Formats: sequence, C-alpha cells, structure tokens
Amino acid sequence: MFTDLTKEMIAGLKERFGEAYYILDSRQFRQNYLELKDAFAGVYPRFNIAYSYKTNYIPRLCGIVNELGGFAEVVSEMELELALRTGVEPGRIIWNGPVKAPLAVEKFLLSGGTVNIDSLEEAQSIKEAAQRNPGATFRLGIRCNFDIGDGKVSRFGLDTEGDDFKKATELILSTPNARLVNLHCHFACRSLEGWPARAKGIIELMDKTGFIPETVDLGGGIFGKMPESLKEQFSVNIPAYADYARAAAAPFRERFGGSGPCLLAEPGSALVGDCMKLLGTVKSIKNIRGKYFATLLASQKNISMSGVNPPIEVIGMGGVQQEYKDLDMAGYTCIENDILYKNYSGPLAVGDAVLFGNCGSYSVVMKPPFILPNFPIIDISGAEAELIKEAETFEDIFHTFIF
Repeated sequence: MFTDLTKEMIAGLKERFGEAYYILDSRQFRQNYLELKDAFAGVYPRFNIAYSYKTNYIPRLCGIVNELGGFAEVVSEMELELALRTGVEPGRIIWNGPVKAPLAVEKFLLSGGTVNIDSLEEAQSIKEAAQRNPGATFRLGIRCNFDIGDGKVSRFGLDTEGDDFKKATELILSTPNARLVNLHCHFACRSLEGWPARAKGIIELMDKTGFIPETVDLGGGIFGKMPESLKEQFSVNIPAYADYARAAAAPFRERFGGSGPCLLAEPGSALVGDCMKLLGTVKSIKNIRGKYFATLLASQKNISMSGVNPPIEVIGMGGVQQEYKDLDMAGYTCIENDILYKNYSGPLAVGDAVLFGNCGSYSVVMKPPFILPNFPIIDISGAEAELIKEAETFEDIFHTFIF
C-alpha cells in the first residue's frame, strides 16, 4: 500500500525501474469501485457503473471493472478496441463521444453494443446503417442536453427543447430494427448541486414523452477521495460518494421505487484519482535572485494537475538535506511554467525522492511525448511490485515517422 512505502523500498524500486515511475495501487481502485457502487445501490438498487476509460485506460483497471460486472464507457475506436481486448462483451460497452467513424459504429452496433447519439448527422448515418442491415437490432441511446442551472452551455448532446433532438428521436423510432434503450446526459460540473438537476431533467423528459428506457446514464463528474491538504485548495465542498448517491439516485427511487430503469454513472476521477502516485527524483537545487528551485526528473505534464499543489511526500535518500522555504519544484521540460509544486517549505536534498499523490486522473492518458517518453507504471498491490507498463522508448514515439 502507499502508506507502506519506505526509503528502502524506494531505493529497491529505483534500482529496478529508474529514477521516475508511476506507482499504482489497484487494490485501492477496486475498493473505490465497490464503495461507490454500494453507495448508489443503497439508495437505488438498480444501479451500475460505466467506467470512463478516457480518465485512465490502464488495462489492469479496465479488467477490474469488467471482473466486477461494470460497463466500459468509451469515446473512441482506440478505447473500444481496448475494451474488447480486455475481454469486455460488446453488450457491456457504451460508446459516447462527439465524433465516431460511421463504419466502426456500424460494426460495433452489429456486435450488440450501445451507441449514444450526439448529433442529428450521427442519427441519420446510423439510420442508414440500420436500413442496410434489416436483420440486426441496433441498440441506441441519445445524449440529452438541458439546463442544470450551472450557468454553462455544454457542447455535448442534443438540446431536449430543440428541433434536432425531436428529429433524431423520430429517426430512431421510425427505424424498425433500431431500439432506443438509453437516455444519457453529462455535464462537466462536479459540484453536488448539479446532480439532482441531472436526475430531474431526465425524469421530466421521461414523463413528458412517456418513454421509459432500459437505462438512464447520468454521466460523470464526481470528485474522488483526497487528503484535506488538497480539499482546502478547492473553492467548493468536496462531497463523499454517499452525498452524490443521495443527490442523484434518490429522485429515481422516489419516482420509480425499485422497478424503474437501470441507473448508470460514468465515474473516472472518482475511482482512480487517489490510486496513483508519481515518483520523481530531485536532480538539482539552485537559488535564482533569492528564489529556490528544485529541478526533478518529473513534470507537471506527468500529473495533469494545475492550479493546486498535489499531496507530496519527500523521502530522503541519504543526501544531506537542508531546510528550504517557498521553494518551487520544477519539471524537466523547457517550459517556464512546468512547476509541480509551488512554495514548498521543508527539508530537501539532491537525490531525494518526491512522491506526488492523487495523480491517477488524466495523467498517463494526457502526457504528451514532449522531450521525454513517458515513465513506467508499477502496481504495488501484490506481494511484490509488478511492472504493468514499460517505460516508453524512442522507437515507441518515432516508429510512425518516415525518416
């Protein structure tokens, strides 16, 4: 576990994997999954999780979701292929996203998967595909866009009060071998207040149309677990799983009791945020006009976190530490604002290891091949540390270029 990491363990890991690597605790991911599912199911029993692959698509995590009976929520052909290679049955894959290749969509629908329609053009393309395959049944959803009172206009889905939503729905319902099985919505707001509004909007839509689908998917946008030092840097309260469950699932319990549609959520950060750390090594410390900077073999691009200081732990590795005040921990890149942690105060020495916590969300999937390929990933959930992703190499980055 993360709390068991010692100087001796870090030294052994550095010998095996180098001076920078990600540390995954897949047991924590499993525990988070079960806790969140139990919280929602305790309010509305017909609940399941569709894990957001885009947040962190490490195959081990995707496999755990599949093992526990969850769905795969994908937004690209690449993620779809990953889900299939992980062993997820097509019927447990939901394909979202604003851009989908028509031929890939057709093939996926023929295999029994579900596609959530994001535009009128997509609805027309799928109708034509269904007409080409009259012997197949196409399982479809529609992404619903409505006002949840957050002051923002989301670009995803179709305005439920607009003509395109009506036309897209008619296209599906007028196609004999197409079934509208899912109503979906997603809003970027993670605040608790947005979740009752999502539930209310979908329930009002069902009551207005008289249509009750097999599933209702309220999307993602759930804060994960984090230490107090990180919570304090947000301007909003950080809810617990149970708070989200009461906000989102209670309206369905009140409306349907125990016999309504299956309710889905698409958490990503909520499950994986606290399951990964990044270890970086201090390579130099210098004073520039009275300001101290430590340069690490690590980058802000590796943790995909800006505007806040992540939880950190400095592990002395034998060098003579000095006390610093307001030191900035900077990355290895040539970008001026590549700062992993601002205004650190405490002991530090060249060669020390710095563990950056809560970097499971959008880190490995957003890290560009800028200056350095990405670092290896090890899972420390078992008796021994296990390499689950090798360090990327020059060949990994440049093999598609023509020299």
